[in-house]
Amino acid sequence: MSSELLQAIEALGREKGIDKEIVISALEDAMAAAARRVLHSQEGFVGHFDRETGVMSLAKIKQVADGDEVENPLTQISLSEAKRTHADAEVGDIIEFPLEATPYMGRIAAQQAKQVLTQKIREAEREIIYKEYKDRVGTIINGVVKRTEKRNVIVDVGRTEALLPVSEQCRGERFLQSDRIRALIIEVRENTKGSQIILSRASKDFVAKLFEAEVPEIYDGTVIIRGIAREPGERTKIAVMSRDKDIDPIGACIGMRGMRVQAVTRELRGEKIDIIPYKEDLSDFVKASLAPATVTRVQVVNAETRRMEVIVPEDQLSLTIGKRGQNIRLAGILAGWELDVKSEEAKKQEILAAMSSMMGGGETDAEFSEEGGAEGAEGESYEEVPAEMHIHGVPAKVTAELAERGWLTPEALQGLSDEELRQIPGLGPKTLEVLRSWALGGGPAEGEE
Repeated sequence: MSSELLQAIEALGREKGIDKEIVISALEDAMAAAARRVLHSQEGFVGHFDRETGVMSLAKIKQVADGDEVENPLTQISLSEAKRTHADAEVGDIIEFPLEATPYMGRIAAQQAKQVLTQKIREAEREIIYKEYKDRVGTIINGVVKRTEKRNVIVDVGRTEALLPVSEQCRGERFLQSDRIRALIIEVRENTKGSQIILSRASKDFVAKLFEAEVPEIYDGTVIIRGIAREPGERTKIAVMSRDKDIDPIGACIGMRGMRVQAVTRELRGEKIDIIPYKEDLSDFVKASLAPATVTRVQVVNAETRRMEVIVPEDQLSLTIGKRGQNIRLAGILAGWELDVKSEEAKKQEILAAMSSMMGGGETDAEFSEEGGAEGAEGESYEEVPAEMHIHGVPAKVTAELAERGWLTPEALQGLSDEELRQIPGLGPKTLEVLRSWALGGGPAEGEE
């Protein structure tokens, strides 16, 4: 019987994946609880299991009280009485008094012992599972769909079950019983019912971990993921950069014949993935983020509120915005700025309206050339700038660009260097000299002379 009990304890420990000592401790607690029920006593009991012989023994326990008077004789013993049997006893010590004979455990007591043993083992198992999985938060786990409860998916992950809430599922995903599934562990909760593992397939970190599994360069840190913007089930934009100038981060993520990115797309059940090259220059990064659309220019509207304006050709407007505004929205999330998109024509009309309002309205005039003529070098006439905005000797095309950048005031021009002004197309040495003279004199525009 003793050897059979030892074998049963070892088998139970292996089955539950817990230490044999934890099972023995649970068995000792169960025996003590059963003894209290059989003897109908309020006294304390403790069980002992001999690891070599497999024999169980019971003992009463009492705490040594301070002085010769005790409040509860069932659980306490005076110091003088304790010293009769235990010479080294001190106040607060627990003294054991072995029972001469183990009481007979009837059916009810045995049932209670079983319940206590089961509860203790469950608590130990729950603690082991919690410690194991809390260290795996942020990693991908494989499992099998066990059942679905109100669209929440219960996943068998081996030793326990995990929960994939409907809020962490991608749009349009449906799972059947026995389907194999991969998901990201995002949280491990511990409660009275056991440890609960929360999974996600909608997290952007899930996409990052999938790329890390498929792309060795990301795994070893050569290629870095600098940002991810995702609308689960529809589209993801991922910005990557390389620490090694000889390695193309885009090519590394795509793989030969697109095998790497296709593996991620299959796992995401067809979700579209845009791989963007990360750029230090914000303007260039925003332009890259809006791919496949072609962007004319990007300018900051308000640095405090992080708003930018994106100017695109008329035929690129719908492509820049994307289906239901998805492309511009994801690009904004990736860059961390709010993006407003406008066509070149709309921006031109906006500038003209602002200039007209600022100068009090008026008729348009032809562009002035470098020499102050009525036409440009190639005979083209410009009717984009109100006459009030003309500066004698400055082409209207240059004036319009200055106005668009907010530089068409003496104060603004005085704060700019020659190098900054020369970046404006069509602004030559003569025009620069005229602008400098105009700015220093604070002179009026031609239409005000």
